[in-house]
Amino acid sequence: MNSEKEPFQSKNYLSKSLFYRFSQFVGFLLGARFFVAALLTFALYVSTFFLFNQDESFRKFVFDFKVHGIIFCTVLTILAGGIINQFYDLEKDHVVKPFRTRVQSFIKQKYFLYAYLALSAISLGVAWMISHNVFVFFVVYQFFMWFYSHKLSRILILNNLTFVSLTLYPFFGMMVYYETFSKKVFLMAVFLFLILLCIDIVKDTLTRSVDKTFGYTTIPNYFKSRNTKIFLTSLLIVTMLVSMKIITKTGITGFMAYYFAGGLFVMIVCIYLLLNASRRSNFFTLNILRFWVFVGIIAMLLNGIEHKL
Repeated sequence: MNSEKEPFQSKNYLSKSLFYRFSQFVGFLLGARFFVAALLTFALYVSTFFLFNQDESFRKFVFDFKVHGIIFCTVLTILAGGIINQFYDLEKDHVVKPFRTRVQSFIKQKYFLYAYLALSAISLGVAWMISHNVFVFFVVYQFFMWFYSHKLSRILILNNLTFVSLTLYPFFGMMVYYETFSKKVFLMAVFLFLILLCIDIVKDTLTRSVDKTFGYTTIPNYFKSRNTKIFLTSLLIVTMLVSMKIITKTGITGFMAYYFAGGLFVMIVCIYLLLNASRRSNFFTLNILRFWVFVGIIAMLLNGIEHKL
C-alpha cells in the first residue's frame, strides 16, 4: 500500500516543484521587465542599422562586435533598471499590478537585488572592455536608472522627463557613435520623445489615486483633471506639428512617410478619447499610443529594407 503511494507522492512533488521553478522564472522575467527590454533591443537594432548607420554594409554591421557589445550592455542595464525599479515600487505594484507582484513573490527580494548587482557588474565589465568612453556612458546610465527609481520617480514633472530620457538614452548613444546628426533624425527624436511623454502621463492618469497614496507626485494627481487634459492635448497637437514638419521638410519617403501621415489621424483619435475624460478612454489612449510606437519600429524596418535592398 505504501509503495503505491510513494510514486504518486513523488510525482506530485515533482509537478509542484516544476510549477514553482517555472513561476520563479516567470516572476524574474516580469520583475526585470524582460519583454520591455526585448522590445527596446529590437528597436535599437532596427534604428541603429536603418537610421544611424548610413554607410556600413549589412555584412560589416553583423561583424561590428563593438556595436553588439554596446547593445548587449544596454540590454543588461535595462534589465537591471527594471529590477531596481520594481524593488522601490513594490508597495505600489501590490495595488496596481497584483498579478505581477503575486508571480514575483515566488522569488525573494534579496535574489532580485543579487541579480541587479550581477547584471550591472557584467554590463560595466563588458563596457570597460569595449572602451573607457563606453564605460563612462553606462556608469551614467546606471546611476540615473537607480536615481530615478530611488528619488526622481516621486518628483513632479522630473519623473516623466527622466523616464522618457532614460528610455531614449541608448538611442542617443548610438547616434553619437555613428555621428548621425541631421534635421530628420533630430525631428524624429523629438516626435518619439513627445509620444513617450504622452504615454507616461496618460499611464499616470490611470494610477492617480494610488500614486498619491504612496507619495508619487505626478501631473494627474497634482493638477486638476481639466488641466491635465489640456496639457496632454497640447502635447499631442505639438506632436502632430512635428509629424507635419517631418513629412514636408525632411524629404522622408516610403513606409516612414505613411507612418507619420497616419500618425496625424492617430493623434486626432487620441485627443478625442482624452476629451471624454473617462478611465476607459484613457486606457484606450494609452494602448493606442503604445501600439503606434511599435508600428513605428516596424515601419522603420520595412522602410530600411526597401531602401537598402
